[in-house]
Amino acid sequence: MRYHLPVVLLLSLILLSSVTDAKETQKTDGSGAKQATEIAVVPTANETNKAGASATKQATEIEMVSVKGGCYKMGDAFGTGRSDEMPTHKICLDDFSIGKYEVTQAQWMAVMGNNPASNVACGQNCPVENVSWIDVQEFIKRLNGMTGKNYRLPSEAEWEYSARSGGKNELWAGTIDEAKLGDYAWFVDNSEEKTHPVGEKKPNGLGIYDMTGNVWEWCQDLHDDNYYKKSPVKNPQGPPRGQARVTRSGSWASKSWELRATARGRIFPKNKNPGLGFRLVLSSAK
Repeated sequence: MRYHLPVVLLLSLILLSSVTDAKETQKTDGSGAKQATEIAVVPTANETNKAGASATKQATEIEMVSVKGGCYKMGDAFGTGRSDEMPTHKICLDDFSIGKYEVTQAQWMAVMGNNPASNVACGQNCPVENVSWIDVQEFIKRLNGMTGKNYRLPSEAEWEYSARSGGKNELWAGTIDEAKLGDYAWFVDNSEEKTHPVGEKKPNGLGIYDMTGNVWEWCQDLHDDNYYKKSPVKNPQGPPRGQARVTRSGSWASKSWELRATARGRIFPKNKNPGLGFRLVLSSAK
C-alpha cells in the first residue's frame, strides 16, 4: 500500500506527539508515571524455580577448611581448667575438613524452611542458634540428601584440634594472650549480649572463624567426666553411653575462662538456648 505524502506526514506527527507526551508525563508526574510507561517483565515459573534452586544451592554450599591430621596432646595443659579436661592425653586424627564458619541462619532456612534463631534481627549471616542436638541431626540428614555429601558434627577431639590451630598449645582459638582475646572472639566483654555475623573477628591459625565465642557449638560425642582417662588414641568418638552431649567454644555470654579451647560443656540433646549453635565436618576420602 502506498500513502500520499500528506498522510505520511500526518502519521509521523501523531507518532512524534505520542512519544513527546510520554516523555512529558515522565517529567511532570515523576516516578509513578515512569513506572507506568515501563514494560513489566514477569518471570516464568521455570525461571522462578531455577532462581530458587540457585539460591538454595548457594546457601547449602558450606565453605570448608581442610585440616591435616596429626597427633597432639588433648586437654588442659595450662592447669587452669576443670577436672574433666584432664589428664592431657595423646590423640591422633585422620585428615578432615571443618566449616570455616558456624552454620548461619540463611543456611538453616535453605534446608529446613524455618528460622529458629532467637536473634533473627542479627541477620541471615549470623549463626543459627536455639537448636537442639536432635534438631541438628535432622538438618544434617536433609542437607546430605540435598548435596549428596556426608556432613556431620565434629568429634570433640576434632573440634579441639581445629580450635587450637592444628593442636598447638593455644589457650583460646588463635591466641594465648587474653589481652588479644577481643580480636578473636565475641564474648561477654564486647558482644552487647547478642550474637554477631560470622567471620567478623580474626580467624585462628587454620583460617577458621569464631571457634572462640559467638555461640557454643554442638559436638557429636556423649559427655563423660572421666573419658580422658580411658580415651583411645586414634580418632576417639567419645564414650558409648551417656546422657548429655558435648558442647565447645563458649558464647557471646561467656567469660574468658569458659572460652578456653579445652573447656568442655555438656547439654542434654533435646535442649536448646540462644547461645548454642554448631558447625559441620566432612571426613576426607580415604
